[in-house]
Amino acid sequence: METNRQKKIGGLLQKDLADILQNLLRDSGKNGILISVSKVRVTTDLSIAKAYLSIFPSKHAEETLEQIQENKSAIKHEMAQRTKHQLRKMPDLNFYIDDSLEYIDGIERSLKGEENPIENPDLLQKRKKS
Repeated sequence: METNRQKKIGGLLQKDLADILQNLLRDSGKNGILISVSKVRVTTDLSIAKAYLSIFPSKHAEETLEQIQENKSAIKHEMAQRTKHQLRKMPDLNFYIDDSLEYIDGIERSLKGEENPIENPDLLQKRKKS
């Protein structure tokens, strides 16, 4: 369970991170890509922050994530500058794609009958044999 401190720090990082990542994309000439930070989870010792990113359109998600990974140290430095009055030590940043919106969209399409897994079993993920 997350402590209040972890939640506060996560919220603080989330707001600043979203701003920094939008600026990074704008500066690199990647127009038409929206990025939002859906959640930031901080470990109990406050040493690692896991940032979950929603990237739209999703076809650019992997490439955008790679670009963010390449600029990780610059992003961390910028974050440290912004949070220096609230945090003594900036946690390490790890970035992940948050595909929950895509997942929800798939469920909605199925419910509307646009994609019927009963009629088209190829839509279902293959079960892994254990």
